[in-house]
Amino acid sequence: MRLYLTALNPTDAVLEGFLPAADSLGLPVTVLTDRPAEWPTGVPVDYCAVRDATAIVAATTTDPPVALLSNSDHLQEATAIAAGKLGLPGKDPDAARLCKDKAAMRRVFAAAGLDPVRAVTVNPGATPTVPRDLFPAVVKPRAGVASEDAYLVVDPRELTARVVDIRRRRPDVALVVEEYLVGELHTYETLGDAESLAVLGGWHTSLGPPPTFTELSLDWSLPAPHHEARLRMLLGLLGVRFGACHTEYVVQHDQVRLIEVNDRLIGDRMDLILTDLLRVPLFAHVIRLHLGEPLAAFDLPDPAEISRHARVEYVCADRSGRLTKAPGRVDTTHNGVVLSNRPMRAVGRVGEYTGTNRDYLAALHGIGPDTHLVRTALAAFRDGMRWTITDG
Repeated sequence: MRLYLTALNPTDAVLEGFLPAADSLGLPVTVLTDRPAEWPTGVPVDYCAVRDATAIVAATTTDPPVALLSNSDHLQEATAIAAGKLGLPGKDPDAARLCKDKAAMRRVFAAAGLDPVRAVTVNPGATPTVPRDLFPAVVKPRAGVASEDAYLVVDPRELTARVVDIRRRRPDVALVVEEYLVGELHTYETLGDAESLAVLGGWHTSLGPPPTFTELSLDWSLPAPHHEARLRMLLGLLGVRFGACHTEYVVQHDQVRLIEVNDRLIGDRMDLILTDLLRVPLFAHVIRLHLGEPLAAFDLPDPAEISRHARVEYVCADRSGRLTKAPGRVDTTHNGVVLSNRPMRAVGRVGEYTGTNRDYLAALHGIGPDTHLVRTALAAFRDGMRWTITDG
């Protein structure tokens, strides 16, 4: 019996999280992907058209699956459908679809009279027709991820220019133009077993300057109790109950306004950092949920009782070019703060500037006794590091 993971490109979550976790549970594992050539040597991969649930089912017939899961936004619905066909625990396909489809998510909330956000869908090839009083607005792919091709636009002229630019690169993408939600950005991290939902905590996110929405840093931060109650209600409307979920929201006039729901673990190494902060085998817990184990069997800490603080800072490219110099992996401790640097772009690699987390060169983080110590130690740690980008 085998664990199957559906994936696209290689990610830290799979390579450093799920594969070691499967090994710790004694589970043989196969990664199903439509990009096998991109995966490192030694990773057990099989080719599969992973956006097709029928193809996923067919790929598991030789060695029957004991569990099937994905940590990709793009593959949650197909993987959930396949898990259902195989009689395995998994996510609700309808919930996975609603989390991915931002316009559909907005319609669910509007129909319930909760968190109404004005939004207009722009189909491929169509001319954007948006009321003037909707501006400033955010234009983004209807099924996008990672703030890719998400822009703040202040008027119809800017909107038209952004749509033309996005379609130049992605002509078939459907877009959504929605009300710009002003407020401090937070995340809400949960695990569920279809019957109950456990809160892992959350992060307060700092963004770079508009018109893009690059996440520059995150600080461990818990939602207020009344905000958490609202978040649970909104996730319940979407049918989010099973497995890992990462939700982004702003607080506006002391009200929760949902930005998006990603039906998987938080990304960009934050899942690995959350594992260290909580001191729990987070990836193994996700696998165990997909094995059918109940949430009550897990020894999860109360996030309100965590006596440590964590901060993450991303080093971002500020232009296109080749990364010619950068620090390698670093782990150290200073004044009781555990510090690390993890490269996110290899030296020698050429990158196109995008204004999203695709521009990340490295993730630095600190975990320590309190906010002040962590921030001070992390600033000193980063001060001596240099990243150099040259043309070409």
